[in-house]
Amino acid sequence: MADNSGSATGLLAVIGGGVIGLTCALAAADAGWRVRVFDAGAEHRAAWVAAGMLGSLGEGHPGEDELLALSTESVRRWPQLLSRLGGHSVLAAADSLFVAASSADAEHLDTLADFVWARRPRAQDDLRRVGPTEIRRLESAVSSRLHSGYLAIGEGAVDNRRLLAALREALLAAGGEVIERRISDLAELADADDILVAAGLGTSALVPEVSLHAAKGEILRLRRTTWSVPPPTHVVRARMHGRAVYLVPRQDGVVVGATQYEPFDETAFAPDVGGVTDLLSDAVDLMPGLRTYELAEAGAGMRPCSVDGLPIIRRIDERVLVATGHGRNGILLAPYTAHVVLDVLRGAAGRRTVGATNASDAINQGVSR
Repeated sequence: MADNSGSATGLLAVIGGGVIGLTCALAAADAGWRVRVFDAGAEHRAAWVAAGMLGSLGEGHPGEDELLALSTESVRRWPQLLSRLGGHSVLAAADSLFVAASSADAEHLDTLADFVWARRPRAQDDLRRVGPTEIRRLESAVSSRLHSGYLAIGEGAVDNRRLLAALREALLAAGGEVIERRISDLAELADADDILVAAGLGTSALVPEVSLHAAKGEILRLRRTTWSVPPPTHVVRARMHGRAVYLVPRQDGVVVGATQYEPFDETAFAPDVGGVTDLLSDAVDLMPGLRTYELAEAGAGMRPCSVDGLPIIRRIDERVLVATGHGRNGILLAPYTAHVVLDVLRGAAGRRTVGATNASDAINQGVSR
């Protein structure tokens, strides 16, 4: 194990080449660890089939107080990570626009906003109500029939696939290694001083005491054509007659998301016709000009979820630690996760595991779950 003095001296083996594994690996390499990432490939990788939204305000659902606290802390750390990666090529949008199609949808958004404001009084500086006229001023191509909404300042999105490439490139430049290999047993890594298992759903096969279940999520990638209206400049998160849909800009089009099935047939990896139909219908209702876009991709990914919806970041023994269970929030929570993992590696949090406690304690102690 690396020493506890704050200086890294050992070899860290990271199992998992997704956003959590790579972000943690880069943080460790920057702190002086020798880092070797083992990547089993992108098949069904959650971060590959994602929109890359960075929204703590948008994750403020009643009953998810701890997740709101973790998300807020992680969003605060994102600018530093973007700067480390040369964020101009990774950032897809700077702000988010929440919109409602009906009065009932507006009431739902109001409930979420009130929940956030009750727990973060200063959030009113960053989350403010907007009416139909301002919605159209901010995004002229959205439907003229929208009821109302909120503008979330500073809660944007990254291009998930550019992010993965940038993390890998930065890690290699920092002296880390990436090895295309599936690890089936931790005994294969006998030369490592520390092992971080960040293999998503594959974590449980390597560390049986970590309990996870899968949630299937679908996204669509729409490509702009010569005659299409431009993509939105904001992340547009809508409530359309009781269903949630979002549009996230890309250089060549829009990512539309997202469904979530939990539980589901874990042998069915392809997108469902019903899910794709609902996403397309709601997206076109929200932004009619999307009719002229091309359907470039319909993808499904498997999200690793914990029992209580919070990430699992902790030591298992003197050599092994895990970082998994981020569900739909892997990209959002990546910088926070890397911060906690680095603290655990340095011994700052010892071997203490924070269990049934509040998120502010988890943040202060450097360990979640």
